Amino acid sequence: MGAAPKRKTSLTLDGEMLDRAKALGINVSAVAEAALARAVAEARQARWLEENAAAFGAQSDWHARNGHPLAEIMAAPGRASWES
Repeated sequence: MGAAPKRKTSLTLDGEMLDRAKALGINVSAVAEAALARAVAEARQARWLEENAAAFGAQSDWHARNGHPLAEIMAAPGRASWES
């Protein structure tokens, strides 16, 4: 999969911070892109967790009523491999 095409945008940034970044040779566009990628990933994860909260709750309720389906295996002598 190739890189997505770049698009120009306009940002309003603190002028002093921008001057400091430029003086230090920091690629402001790259930093902004990385921060945006992190923010998008975090927002997608939060949305996914929110959208699936009911399923997680149902699974937790099922486990509370029925126990974990692998409990016997997890309690067996070789259980250390399940805990890592």
